[in-house]
Amino acid sequence: MSDASRLRLPDGYEFSTDTARVDVDLVHRWLSTDAYWASGRTREKHEQAMASSINFGVYDRASGAQVAYARGVTDRALFAWLADVYVDRSVRGKGVGTAFVAGVRDHLASFGIRRILLATADAHGVYERLGFTPLEDPGTWMIHRFE
Repeated sequence: MSDASRLRLPDGYEFSTDTARVDVDLVHRWLSTDAYWASGRTREKHEQAMASSINFGVYDRASGAQVAYARGVTDRALFAWLADVYVDRSVRGKGVGTAFVAGVRDHLASFGIRRILLATADAHGVYERLGFTPLEDPGTWMIHRFE
């Protein structure tokens, strides 16, 4: 087991996959106003995305406040897409984000999937520490955009 797979959240924080705990107002505000990939996303679209995903959160144990969010879109057999990873600015730099993504990765791996994909414009280092690598042959991948 690599060091990255043994990462734990800092004391005082807890990981959860309980969608009922997600502070939807807060997460929507984070994503729609402070995340380049979701800027302007409507609350309705966000709720629709949540309903079709595994929702992950990190919470402050003392206050119960949510400090991080991510979604996993998966068939729970072969493939997952890691999306909407966001860590509140107040806890960045404390190890919460890296440990959170490790927990998400490990949870998704428990299904026996073969790969997790994600896209990032600015957090390559975080994901590389956790075993993510650039696509070996990006020329084999294609995208269809409706925008």
